[in-house]
This record gives sequence, C-alpha cells and structure tokens, in this order.
Amino acid sequence: MTTYNKLVLASRPQGVVVPENFRLETATVAPLTEGQVLVRNHFLSLDPYMRMRMEDTKSYAAPQAIGETMIGGTVGIVAESKHPKYAVGDEVVGMLGWAEMGVCDGTLLRKVDATHIPLSAYLGSVGMPGMTAWYGLTQIIAPKAGETVVVSAASGAVGSVVGQLAKLRGCRAVGIAGGAEKCAYVVNELGFDACIDYKAGNLAADLKAATPDGIDGIFENVGGTIFDTCIARMNPFGRIALCGLISGYDGEPMVINNMRQFLTMRLSMRGFIVSEHIELWPEGLKELGGLVATGKLKFRETVADGLAAAPEAFIGLLKGRNFGKQLVKLV
Repeated sequence: MTTYNKLVLASRPQGVVVPENFRLETATVAPLTEGQVLVRNHFLSLDPYMRMRMEDTKSYAAPQAIGETMIGGTVGIVAESKHPKYAVGDEVVGMLGWAEMGVCDGTLLRKVDATHIPLSAYLGSVGMPGMTAWYGLTQIIAPKAGETVVVSAASGAVGSVVGQLAKLRGCRAVGIAGGAEKCAYVVNELGFDACIDYKAGNLAADLKAATPDGIDGIFENVGGTIFDTCIARMNPFGRIALCGLISGYDGEPMVINNMRQFLTMRLSMRGFIVSEHIELWPEGLKELGGLVATGKLKFRETVADGLAAAPEAFIGLLKGRNFGKQLVKLV
C-alpha cells in the first residue's frame, strides 16, 4: 500500500493563525475503484481565501472541517488511473489539498501542458489567481484605455496580473505594495506606471501624486486603511472589484471613513468569487496562457520546500512575507 503525508486542520484559529492549528498525518492510498485517479502532487498553492475557510462562519462555502485535509489547489502528475479520460503521466491541476497525493473522481481535474508554460504557473498566472485578476478587471472594472486602475497587493499572485492586464488595455496602472523592493519590482519588471510603498508612511500623499487624474477602477485585495484611502481618490462612476480583505482576516476592524464617496461619486462595488464564473474560464485562461507562453505576462514565485513547511509559509503569506505567488514544492 502507498502512504503519503497530509496536513489537516487541527483547530480553528483564535485570532492569528499559528502552526498548532495544523497537524501532519500519514495516510494510506486504498486500491482505486473504477472512475478514480491517483495524482502525485508536485506543487501546492497557498492562497488568502484559506484563512476564511478556517473559520466556522457563514460564507460562500462550507468551513474547512476539523481533522480533514486542508483545502488547496494542486498541480501534479497522474500516478495511477481507472478513469477513461486520464492516463498515467498526464499533467493535471486539481483541488487535492495540503497533501503529497490525492485520489479523486476526475470531476475537478483539468489537463494542462507544461511544454511552454511551467507546471507551477498553472497555480498562479494561468490558474485561479490569474483568472481572479482577469475576471475582476475585465468583467467588473471593465476599464477603458486611458483610465487609471489601482491595485493593492500589487506584487502578489493576483495583483501583479491585474496591473499587467490593465497596461495591455491602455490603462494607467498604479500598484500598492509593502516595501521598496516590491515596489521596484512592480514598476521595473512588471511595467506598472507607479507603485506606492504603504510602509513608507505617506500613503495619501503618494497616492495623490501617482493618480493626478483620480482613480477610475480599484482592484481591492487588502481592505482597511489602504482601501479607504483609495476610495477618497475615486472619479465619478468609478468601479471597485472587491477580491479580498486580507488585512481583516485575523480580526482587525475594517473601517471605511470615506463611505460618502459612494454617493457623491456614484461608485459601484462588487465582491466576487471566481469559481462561480467557470463559464468564462476558457476565455480568460486562453488569454493568460498565451501571454505567459510568449513572455508578455511576467510572474514571480516564492516556494517553500516540503509539505511540513506549508503552515509557516501560509502564515507568512497572511503577513505579506511572500514575493509573488506562494507555493509549496512537494516533489
């Protein structure tokens, strides 16, 4: 019998996430039945949404169950198959969780090709984060050439794609990130017009200087003071794609002092969950895949080594320690 390691949710966080909220276990792969696929995961994706799933609260999806494998996107190779659509050696993206291996019925698997796109990128720019960026920008902000789009967490897996797509559509792209190194990367490597270091302590003044014509679209990943400051710069009929509120995931208050702007500037804001718009994934992934394959869409990865490193890497992600997409290498 084949054994593998997995990480389960041992307890729900009381405030900030700690390593003790997770437990490493060894599992055994039972013989496959007809229609099942065994995948050896090569990379695990760590994403902010996982923090919300750790809470036992009403949300868009059921809470992560205590004692069960943590939810998470994976990419790997089919090791054994009794499914007619999948063969041994196929490269596949799935949702097999924080585990070195996984068995599924093939429903949530998707074949990919690593010939021109790195396998890991299917968990980043050509995966769920990339689609999140694509959907929020194209379907909610829907910017016109010449408009200004601001994105928080601009050096991250989602924000970095938002800005590059906005530039390709003729927009002024302004990022917000933490630290001079990240801001330099956003401007010099990703091609944003400007990037504001919120840690420098001059957020309002720096944002005003970077958006002389105001803001037409906000792609929001952070919330809190950063979001509130951006709202004050919005132009009439501005659009906000509310993707994440990571600054409040550990219980910090989420105060908006500039709520009046929604009335006076006639703003619209829409939260979204990209998995609810699967019908648009083929269109978005086609564009994203083509851009990555031709080097027109750049990305960066932070990779933790081994499943046991996942809890600390996840905690680091929530604190903004990662640079680009946070992954765990399992092979």
